[in-house]
Amino acid sequence: MNQTAHVLDAVIVGGGLVGGLTALLLAQGGVQATVLDAAPILDTEKTLSVANPRVLALSQATIHLLKNVGVWDKLARQQPYTGMQVWNKNGYGEINFGQPAEKTPGVDQALGSMVEPSILNLAIQQTMLTQIQDYRTQVKVTRIEQGIGVWHIFLADGTKLSTKLLIGADGANSFVREQAFIDLDVLDYQQAGISCAIRTAQPHQHVARQIFLETGPLAYLPMSSLKPEQDGHWQSIVWTLPEDYAEEYAALSDQEFTQLLTRESHHMLGQVLEATPRARFPLKARAAQHYVEPGLALIGDAAHVIHPLAGQGVNIGCLDAAVLCDVLLHDRARGVWAHEQTLKRYEHRRKGQNDAMMHSMSAIGWLETTQLFPLVWGRNFGLKQVEQLPVLKDAFMAQANGLHLLKDTRYAV
Repeated sequence: MNQTAHVLDAVIVGGGLVGGLTALLLAQGGVQATVLDAAPILDTEKTLSVANPRVLALSQATIHLLKNVGVWDKLARQQPYTGMQVWNKNGYGEINFGQPAEKTPGVDQALGSMVEPSILNLAIQQTMLTQIQDYRTQVKVTRIEQGIGVWHIFLADGTKLSTKLLIGADGANSFVREQAFIDLDVLDYQQAGISCAIRTAQPHQHVARQIFLETGPLAYLPMSSLKPEQDGHWQSIVWTLPEDYAEEYAALSDQEFTQLLTRESHHMLGQVLEATPRARFPLKARAAQHYVEPGLALIGDAAHVIHPLAGQGVNIGCLDAAVLCDVLLHDRARGVWAHEQTLKRYEHRRKGQNDAMMHSMSAIGWLETTQLFPLVWGRNFGLKQVEQLPVLKDAFMAQANGLHLLKDTRYAV
């Protein structure tokens, strides 16, 4: 059996966006973590030649962090958005943030950017291959045990690693969380999401749109096109539906689905001309009861999964990475590493904010689908007030871009 004799400073299980960003931020601060990634190295040509039907809405805070570690410049394509429009089908209120744009803006002039997960993962892998000394792919972790002052990680190939700090960045079904016996609170929305890419008759003008229907929100998110002549006409949709509706809609023919989507979206961008194969996924909010144990920290989806209503899940995961690395590197400069109080400080700074975001998204989703007259009236009144008062709109925008949440870290803008 291949045994690792020395104790590593940090092992990160999961090499996706949040795990990769954490490894790169630590490396920037002089700490080389071992990254264990279950995924293989992506084929560059194949990845770039296929349009992913799903996009991630990256905030300015996330973009800032990706620029910081050299990932952003490696992105083969991304779609900045300059405006957001939110309204209710049966209401009179509407909120508009930013402005439409005829030409593709620079990302610094945008509210954020839409990026396909495969394109983002490719850029992260390429960066880690040059900056992370011990980056392992296609790795299966079979067991994790807590020792005295260390964690032991057992791999399928017989390797045993020991580390002072174990970071779980291995997603919603985290094996690290399970092996550490950290309980999970789950809120089942009894809903499912349908996601696919669509081509519309009218251009998106770099505006992200969301309409609240009786069944749930339908989002149109601008995305890049592989065909230059169709640029500006493709978007990724996320349609939240009751589970039985989602099952029915996912089974429709392409023609039936595009006709339904055109009608239900109130011809948001004219006729839906084309749709890629649909993916259906259950919607559940998940929250780890705590984020840390001695020598262990959970980040990203391993710690929390929120409703996709505002597209903030990926961004709060990146903020986890920034705060965790900031407190770790602060103590490293004082000659301390992964002290229990340091990890508790990370949990204190992130868990309350993340839980509040999760519950607010659940509340907004319920409020926007309710048919109770007093609540419908209040909802419409609230939307009008936000639209008419610049100070409220500015507050919403500040919350969405996330930059203020970096202000107390070394990554502040």
